[in-house]
Amino acid sequence: MIFNYLYTIPNSTAGIDEIATQTVSTVSSFTPLLLAFVFFTILLGGIARQKARTGTSDYALWSVVASLGTFMVATIMTMISGMINLTWYAVIISITIASAFWLFMDRRQSEV
Repeated sequence: MIFNYLYTIPNSTAGIDEIATQTVSTVSSFTPLLLAFVFFTILLGGIARQKARTGTSDYALWSVVASLGTFMVATIMTMISGMINLTWYAVIISITIASAFWLFMDRRQSEV
């Protein structure tokens, strides 16, 4: 064979679920990098837009919004067997709880 491919193209006869599962099993860092992309896109986009509108931004609030968005994506990924590792799901849950804790401890009692 002239070309030796390092990555075999997934079989698309079983649907997009099988393609995604084969991609995740071949490229093990795909899931955490996808979740990090979702988190930082929401976080940095929200901070930039709020700073452009009001001149200041609420980092704790956008951290909660970004972690909840990432948690939703990770929860959808748990529906397909093999898409997300339980360890990464636990990390997402702990980041969500930590950012919510940061938000509620950042406010005064009259603001929440």
